[in-house]
Amino acid sequence: MNTREKFLLVVVAKAPQPQRVKTRLLPKLTPAEATSLYRCFIQDRMKEIGLLRDIDLAISYTPANSQEFFTRFKSNGFHLFPQRGKDLGERLHNIFVDKLQQGYKAVSIIDSDTPDLPRAIVQQSFQLLGADGVDAVFGPCHDGGYYLVGMRQPHPELFQDIAWGTETVLQKTLENAETSGIRAKLLKRWNDLDTFEDLLEYYHKHKNKLPDQKWTGCETFNFLCRMKRIRQEGSKNAD
Repeated sequence: MNTREKFLLVVVAKAPQPQRVKTRLLPKLTPAEATSLYRCFIQDRMKEIGLLRDIDLAISYTPANSQEFFTRFKSNGFHLFPQRGKDLGERLHNIFVDKLQQGYKAVSIIDSDTPDLPRAIVQQSFQLLGADGVDAVFGPCHDGGYYLVGMRQPHPELFQDIAWGTETVLQKTLENAETSGIRAKLLKRWNDLDTFEDLLEYYHKHKNKLPDQKWTGCETFNFLCRMKRIRQEGSKNAD
């Protein structure tokens, strides 16, 4: 496989710092709990996608001075670089521009908030992008956003006039694609973990699995199992 046939997967991630990650979980969780939980998200994500083959891997981190936390993943083959841009759209666009210029056939960018997402779905994004008739791929979330976006060439118009963090993100992005003649495909819908209700749903989804270290998303699940509030609320909802 020559350089122009290679694919790149970029994980966008924040350094797990109190009051800077998963703030929508406060005050149901303490800042320390939210930070530790997000650290589990990152561990689950890197462990799962680290098993991908024939795909280069990278982490685009923020803030710019937080590289030290992510250096632990370099030994697993992840390249590191800071995010650049004023908002999410600009940061995503800059990643596509910079990395596609390096000769990759396609680049997919994935979030850090879907810890049980199987790598097969990520692999599918590249299969779609490798086919004719597809310019962009999105992985929709239940809350109206997306967990993955992939492209073969930069399309800055996709990120124009987006109200980031709202339930209209994907809808508006697909409208931009249609207006611009960009052919988009959707992957399987998956739930990202932003709210306390999302955590309860995740807990119920996996509660019958063995608490070992061999299935996708287990670090996050094991952390939730240690939280008394999750177990109590989970028991109420089950009744």
